[in-house]
Amino acid sequence: MTDIPVPKLNNNDSVYLLTAWTVKDGEAVRAGEPIAELETSKAVEELTAPQDGVLRHLLPEGAECAPGQVIARLGADGDAPDPGPEAGTGAQTGTEAGAQTGTGAETGTEAGAPVITAPARLFMDEHGISVEQVAALGVKVVRRSDLERLLPAAGAVPRPASVLAAAPEPPVPASGAEAADTETTGPETAAERDGGEGTGLVELSRAQRRVAEVVERSHREIPAAFTAMRVDVTEALAFARQETRRLRALIGLPELLVQATGGLLDRFPLCFASPAGAHRARLPAAGVGVGVTMDVGRGMVVPVVKDAGGRPLAEIARDLMRLRQAALNGSFREDDLRGGSIMVTLHTEEAVVTAVPVVFPGQTCALSLTAPRPEVVETAEGVFTTRRVVSLGLAYDHRFVNGREAAEFLGALRSALESPGSED
Repeated sequence: MTDIPVPKLNNNDSVYLLTAWTVKDGEAVRAGEPIAELETSKAVEELTAPQDGVLRHLLPEGAECAPGQVIARLGADGDAPDPGPEAGTGAQTGTEAGAQTGTGAETGTEAGAPVITAPARLFMDEHGISVEQVAALGVKVVRRSDLERLLPAAGAVPRPASVLAAAPEPPVPASGAEAADTETTGPETAAERDGGEGTGLVELSRAQRRVAEVVERSHREIPAAFTAMRVDVTEALAFARQETRRLRALIGLPELLVQATGGLLDRFPLCFASPAGAHRARLPAAGVGVGVTMDVGRGMVVPVVKDAGGRPLAEIARDLMRLRQAALNGSFREDDLRGGSIMVTLHTEEAVVTAVPVVFPGQTCALSLTAPRPEVVETAEGVFTTRRVVSLGLAYDHRFVNGREAAEFLGALRSALESPGSED
């Protein structure tokens, strides 16, 4: 028999959800065929068979599993069934896992209850959909797409994404056992826990808690500094419109910035490095991966444009469009979220003047780009005209990048945006 362990899917989660077996227990499979779906806090990933054989499940649908845990085995046709979880694999049934981690209510692993994925649970909270309505669907594994059919029947107005706390001090984020216990609590449960007095406390969604963990770690571990420059993007916007028509691919400032950023590896290697202790840094081995923030109302994700400095603008544009569609559909593959060397945070509200991004742990720099806004200027001829400007900011780990390098890095990007196409 060949063990099938759970791979390490990302650095944010220590536990995943086995949402579905796509091959039944005892059925034959071929190498590379999808056999299961595993849900992380960011995406649903397919697990494939490493070789031909007969699949033997060790966990039921709805169970939680950890990286390295054996959840199935492959054997030759006619092999006796494996003894299962008692064979020392560390596997747990869904009910046992839920009991130990406090998340059984979220995954729906009680007897007869459906498995509710994390995106579906968030959708329920946002739209006021009850557990009874979900159970009436008769679906074994409930996904967000299943719940969208309930909106007319639910008759509920979506809840706000965030609510100001009425308490005099903000609640302290839970950690450890408390974090596990709050995995499924919504506003009502929080009120009950506080004696039903209606304190106004609101639980963060699972996705937002993941963001909070990254932000806390960044502020705790990275001594960051910040520099910003004003950039005239009037010519860049005109160039983007021209290239959109010529290349038949949507080009905007994010696409131009991603390509320009990827081309600076040779000049500013430490801006793309990964810290390896306090006094050493590891340079990227395979080009620059530029992560771009995307938030469509279900939590922020940062998919990565690979080899941003070595690809044509049209390819970068099509890649970003595919990633935007994946954000809308919730269809990211885990590889879409890996390989980032630097992050770009996009701020689309015109009133935002500047924004300080968070440096991701494992990186040394993060860029921020505001939306273009009009600015009236006087020309050399004494004529007043309007140009479009943005604020381009760089947060950087001051252990590896100094203020001079940060200003030069931003200056190089400013030149690229103010003279687009000059290097073509």
